Amino acid sequence: MRFWLAALAVVPLAFAACAQVDDPYLERVLPATYKADYFEVRACRASIDHDLAYVIVRTLPELAGQYQSGPYPLPAGSLVVKEHYSDARCTQTSGWSVMRKEGPGYDSSGGDWQWFRLDRFRRVMEEGKVRRCSSCHTACSEHDFLCGL
Repeated sequence: MRFWLAALAVVPLAFAACAQVDDPYLERVLPATYKADYFEVRACRASIDHDLAYVIVRTLPELAGQYQSGPYPLPAGSLVVKEHYSDARCTQTSGWSVMRKEGPGYDSSGGDWQWFRLDRFRRVMEEGKVRRCSSCHTACSEHDFLCGL
């Protein structure tokens, strides 16, 4: 009996060692009050990327000016939230893309941003050094990988 209990305790550790998780507290990616706390820096518009969704971009009010015109890069810990909508009036949420600025050296080829894609229920579908995100945003590297400015 002790053998099985010991084996059951080791199995989750083996699986955990295989998974790369940049942030084990993913529920903190999108603060529950972000809509009240964050400032709209880009109004509702169509996006040719992000699954052709309509989008609104938000960031903290104290970062809004820097987001729009620099100086770049944004400080570590900055969040840029792109809300995805399925309609042109931006009333039906379909998900989010979130960029979180990490410290220097996290991913220099991706501007040291960590990328997140959340579904409409705020479940993290993708996170980390997501190459399909950073490869598109590389075209905006002179603006700290912030496109659509």
